[in-house]
Amino acid sequence: MSTTAASTSGAAGSADSSPPRRNSKRPKYSKFTQQELPACKPILTPKWVISAFTLISVIFIPIGVASLLASRDVVEIVDRYETDCIPESLRGEKATKLAHIQDPLSNKTCQRNLTVPKHMKQPIFVYYQLDNFYQNHRRYVKSRNDEQLRKGREANTTSGCDPEDTTSDGSPIVPCGLIAWSLFNDTYNFTRNEQSLNVNKKDISWKSDRDRKFGDNVFPKNFQNGTLIGGGSLNPNISLSKQEDLIVWMRTAALPTFRKLYGKIEVDLEANDVITVVLQNNYNTYSFGGKKKLVLSTTSWLGGKNDFLGIAYLTVGSLCLFLAMAFFIVYLVKPRRLGDPSYLSWNRNPSGH
Repeated sequence: MSTTAASTSGAAGSADSSPPRRNSKRPKYSKFTQQELPACKPILTPKWVISAFTLISVIFIPIGVASLLASRDVVEIVDRYETDCIPESLRGEKATKLAHIQDPLSNKTCQRNLTVPKHMKQPIFVYYQLDNFYQNHRRYVKSRNDEQLRKGREANTTSGCDPEDTTSDGSPIVPCGLIAWSLFNDTYNFTRNEQSLNVNKKDISWKSDRDRKFGDNVFPKNFQNGTLIGGGSLNPNISLSKQEDLIVWMRTAALPTFRKLYGKIEVDLEANDVITVVLQNNYNTYSFGGKKKLVLSTTSWLGGKNDFLGIAYLTVGSLCLFLAMAFFIVYLVKPRRLGDPSYLSWNRNPSGH
């Protein structure tokens, strides 16, 4: 009995004599976690700040001027036609417009005359522009099956394409989904001085899309065979990789106002030329208050017409120039010795109040 008690007391004594265990959450020391790695810590003297702002303005202002001049050199013709291409007697109510556009027997041919403001050098890009069309809607963007578009053996795969996945008898639709179903189907024919202007529709889509996203052994099947027709039809004898209007359309836009390439006119247009456009006003934008525009545009070394980039560079450059001048004037009028301890708060008010 005494032996057991002695051993117990000895064990307790040994436990008490061991150092206390430390529960610390402090991370293991390293120069990285303690921010002690070698680093460049520039001292922002007035001369450095003024020089930096001046350098930015010297670089940005010329870039902004060059960008604006390049944008101004782009010649662009924009023609909105969704209202003018409805018979005048049907333009009043939304219901009459819808009845006209949804009637397969109504005449949807429309003629427009465009005057070229100044010389347009080839290639002249033809775009269609849609306003208030939300291609970025989540359900719309997801309504497609990329495996079906790429591989011919996956023609029966329609997962994710609801509600345009199968026909009423259960046959798979190729290509399936709302994006393909709503394919833009207005057409344009151009003439100048009663001579036809050919529109080249080859290579209007991204090469990566043609090669990787749309298979050359995938052909349309059961497309637009339902009771409700969404947009354009496809040639069932041409593979999807060669149907570039579809490929362009299925690269969805991020904003509700967007342009998509229709084709290229590969001849120069002279100033004051009158271009006659005979178009088929097939696409229904009247149900959601959308707008349709035909755009003819040249390009510059910077791309299409875009004043924003030049204005942004000019704004930043001008602001930096203004700040550089303001700091320079302050530095001249009221200079301040670097590291002067008299500017410290406790030296300004020694009493501490």
